Amino acid sequence: MKIVNFRNYSSLDINLHEKLNIFIGNNAQGKTNILEAIYLTGFGKSFRTNKDKELINIDSDMAYVKVEGTKRHSEVSVEFRLWNNKKKQIKTNGLSLTKLSELLGNIYIVIFSPEDLKLIKGGPSERRRFIDREISHINRKYYYDIMSYNKVLLQRNNLLKNISYNRKLLKTIDIWDEKLVEYGTGVIFKRMEFINRLNSLSRLMHRKITDGRENLEIKYLSNIDIDNKSSHDEVYKNFKKKLEKKIEIDIKRGFTTVGPHKDDLGVYIEDKDIRIFGSQGQQRTAALSLKLSEIEIIKGEVGEYPILLLDDVMSELDINRQNFLIKSLKNVQTFITITEIPELMIPIVNEGNIFKISNGNIIKDDVLN
Repeated sequence: MKIVNFRNYSSLDINLHEKLNIFIGNNAQGKTNILEAIYLTGFGKSFRTNKDKELINIDSDMAYVKVEGTKRHSEVSVEFRLWNNKKKQIKTNGLSLTKLSELLGNIYIVIFSPEDLKLIKGGPSERRRFIDREISHINRKYYYDIMSYNKVLLQRNNLLKNISYNRKLLKTIDIWDEKLVEYGTGVIFKRMEFINRLNSLSRLMHRKITDGRENLEIKYLSNIDIDNKSSHDEVYKNFKKKLEKKIEIDIKRGFTTVGPHKDDLGVYIEDKDIRIFGSQGQQRTAALSLKLSEIEIIKGEVGEYPILLLDDVMSELDINRQNFLIKSLKNVQTFITITEIPELMIPIVNEGNIFKISNGNIIKDDVLN
């Protein structure tokens, strides 16, 4: 892995272990920046900011990140060049990409950070972002559909605002409705498939963590009249019908009130909504179950395990959850940022690399001291 002028690193070139890499140091020293650079090569953007300029070292006009690895027994490399005043450049295996969607599927990544522990009790937009990010990562068609849906949604909302002043424009809304339903149906149907799989896997994970004491259930909460057994045609027809029914309300409010942009993820333990009634421990266990299920979904979809990024999450988990998480790492290349290594991790640290970080300087250590 090579980094130049990225965040607080002027230059960094390190060899990473195929199983475990631990970055240890105090807060605000640059540990998360390394995980951010890895994440960039998988998703094409940061998990901390939407502004590429913020990734560039304050004393430079350009940043560079390169990651090399093995995928399905073949070599893969991803390079990023970021500039302050021009479009970023992305290369895979030396070839320039013209679209961000072409990057997806080259390097598979799952990240687990303290923010993900808020996934359960946060707002619906956070859960939709989680769903969209994970499905897009393994399905380019979904990425195309959700991007297209959002563009059409913006156009329809602009038209709704204008209709309130000029009713004659109402006759043009059918054009946007057709496209909105077309792309939206693709989004909803793929979300339903994903969440059905997520529900099965996270239920098993959760029972293991809780020693079978609790039953977790994940549901897709759609504002259209469908269930997890609805066909593609049923989703299409019901979405179109609901959209037509709400047209006057949409005109009055100036935005589209139904569709996948308003949907949510329901999380239940013993039929109780843990977003409202769950303890903090239950919410964190559910979040951990969801994140570990992501790993298995990617493995089942593409035939290999993704990279796992654990950003300062160990200190947020109790001993039992730490223990379960550590036992889940054996088949996954893992990158961990941490301020100090818990006792539970000491037996496995010799199986990987330890890097000590201080103010953007990194030293590989073979022993803990």
